[in-house]
Amino acid sequence: MDNRSRRAGSSSNLVYWASSFPRQPARVLVVEALPPAWADTCAVICDAMDNFLSLACNVDGPCRIPLLSLYAISRQQECLLPFVKVRGNLARLLSCVDELRSIPGEGCIRGVSRAGELLQQAVLDSLQQFKQYSRHTGAGSQAWSNLSVEVTVVTSQFGRAIVRQLETGLKDTDLVSLRRLLVLQIDGAWDWAQEIPSPEAAQSEDSLMLGTEVELQRVENSVLAIETVLKVWLQEQGGDREHLHLLLPSDNPNPVCVKCDMQERLISPALIPLTPNLGVKTESIRDFLPVAKGSTNQSSAPQKLKAIKTLRADGVCESVLYGLPLIIRPTTCWQLDWDEMEANHHLFLALCHTLRTQELFLLLQADPSSAAGASGVNSHYLLQPSMSLSFLLKPVASRELMLPSSMPVSAQDPSPDAMQTVQVTVTPFKHEYCMSHPVLI
Repeated sequence: MDNRSRRAGSSSNLVYWASSFPRQPARVLVVEALPPAWADTCAVICDAMDNFLSLACNVDGPCRIPLLSLYAISRQQECLLPFVKVRGNLARLLSCVDELRSIPGEGCIRGVSRAGELLQQAVLDSLQQFKQYSRHTGAGSQAWSNLSVEVTVVTSQFGRAIVRQLETGLKDTDLVSLRRLLVLQIDGAWDWAQEIPSPEAAQSEDSLMLGTEVELQRVENSVLAIETVLKVWLQEQGGDREHLHLLLPSDNPNPVCVKCDMQERLISPALIPLTPNLGVKTESIRDFLPVAKGSTNQSSAPQKLKAIKTLRADGVCESVLYGLPLIIRPTTCWQLDWDEMEANHHLFLALCHTLRTQELFLLLQADPSSAAGASGVNSHYLLQPSMSLSFLLKPVASRELMLPSSMPVSAQDPSPDAMQTVQVTVTPFKHEYCMSHPVLI
């Protein structure tokens, strides 16, 4: 799985994120494994963790998750995994997930309030464990002195009740090292008959204000939903300074500066060890051809790409595409006879015309049988028709590499002063650029 030595001399460092992830927190995951809900959530949570850890442990580049600890709440609180480094520890992490998976999903519990106490105790224990680990491991280390911890509590109970218990139980606790405490409520149809709110609790429900230390998020009981929450851990958690300055021309000596942050949309395929045909590099046709096993020469067999779905052209998001595209044209190989070449030309033309007139793209998957040493991770490509007799072939990131990105539509209008500033700078700038660079427009 490890091809870092093979990439050591390459330019793969160019795909690293702009920052070095200097402020990534340690992570604690507290999983509630209580019946009756655990019978339905066990496989979902554990499958999501398996998928996430398989990616997180193999991502090259700067460290995204320095430490991870795992707690399980069943009949008692149990620390399945003390703080360990994530990178290079996949086998140990997956064995802890297997241990979590083995917790029985049937039985009875001694009241929901008892479960809330165990969750609270697990949070307190994780904070104490982090403090001790930091003291013993990072003595004199500036990096460790700046490290914080984030705790995620996964529960199938009513999230607001858990938040209320945690806020009450932690109000007198030293939370200086705690950056964030998230309660993740998994929605489902299980029956928590013991937790019917009292009239007093129901009256205060609407006025409940979540504290700055405790946040509540609800997700559906699906592998994808929970996996998406975990993938937030792979994104930069800095915020110490802005990442990008957009400079707009101005009549004043100093340009108008718009300060921005940058966020990754996907994990670069160049940072994970995969089969050569993934298309990590897309600078030439050689990068799309499989390598013959035991040979440094490119295989003479053509790469096979299988169409698996048509996509609406206006429904494709550019953020899931990476690398440089290749132009695809009908073959002129001299080894084909004239009739076969002509028939192939008409098929190519028909495909190009059909996709273009119906405004469709074609999603392609690399045929595993044509990839030497296939590992179960398949390459995907997008075939985009053009006005000429050709296609563009673009690599598409698989779901495993995509990071969470929720950008809601803003209902806020800009202020009149800001609108005037931007319009004065952008409008004449656009006209001048069109005249001086007509080809680029």
